[in-house]
Amino acid sequence: MMPAPGTVELNDRRCVALRRASAADAGPLERLLVEQSLPRDGVGEWLDHFWLAEHEGAVVGAAGVELYGASALLRSVAVEPAWRGSGLGRLLTERALAEARDSGAHDVYLLTTTAEGYFPRLGFACIARDEAPEALNASAEFRGACPASAVLMHRTAP
Repeated sequence: MMPAPGTVELNDRRCVALRRASAADAGPLERLLVEQSLPRDGVGEWLDHFWLAEHEGAVVGAAGVELYGASALLRSVAVEPAWRGSGLGRLLTERALAEARDSGAHDVYLLTTTAEGYFPRLGFACIARDEAPEALNASAEFRGACPASAVLMHRTAP
């Protein structure tokens, strides 16, 4: 069976609709982030740079970027537990990375306290926190939404 128009079939044959977030998505996105213990600070400012995955009207995954000149900060890659292992996290991350590239970013960074083992599969490498561009210090994550113990990772935009 072919997926419906506007949907993407995942590795496990389930389908999701991928779309940009809108103002109406602020509540469902916040709920997902709270459930996944991810910071919500600053999300509202960058909502138009978030991608959402929906299944049967429910948001089951999200990823976004914050743009700081030639640098971007990947943030809030969140997938409902029932959807983990389906390829949804990778798909959302790839959409967010394309968003960064299409917006002129050459380098993408992220902060994580739990996924430093996952993101190297997507081309990210750990770097020292003081190697981050000065512009990223304006982000909510660098201002304190992420703890000082969070690992900083980097990759060149695709």
